[in-house]
Amino acid sequence: IMLTGSDDRVWRTWGFPEGNILMTGEGHTDWLSGCCFRPSGMQLVTSSGDSTVRIWDLSRHGCILTLRGHSRAVHGCSWHSCGDFVASASMDGTGKIWDLHSERCRCTLRGHKESVNSIEFLPFSSTVLTSSADKTLSLWDARTVSRL
Repeated sequence: IMLTGSDDRVWRTWGFPEGNILMTGEGHTDWLSGCCFRPSGMQLVTSSGDSTVRIWDLSRHGCILTLRGHSRAVHGCSWHSCGDFVASASMDGTGKIWDLHSERCRCTLRGHKESVNSIEFLPFSSTVLTSSADKTLSLWDARTVSRL
């Protein structure tokens, strides 16, 4: 199964090798910039030009949570390997770590001078990698919200 997002505001899961559409999701009000499966595979996260991050439950065929807090478009998103946290990267120059149990932003990563274009958790750790339009990469400790 492959997951895609598009400027048509829709995510799709595709079956292979046939290439047939298995499921779609609508709800964002602007282009999709990122999407990825939760490590368990039962949920996915999407990021969008509408400045939101959404959590989707595949068994319920819909959005179960909309995370708001970025002031500009969100460029990317990723899951922590434990599945309890999501990270997002935004044109507002920040990255955010979202706690899915409390449904709130756990911390905001500030320090880049321009748009944060991507964000990834290093596997099985609290370390987060961000890349920015300011031509820098940063490693962060999500527990202390400090650069490494």
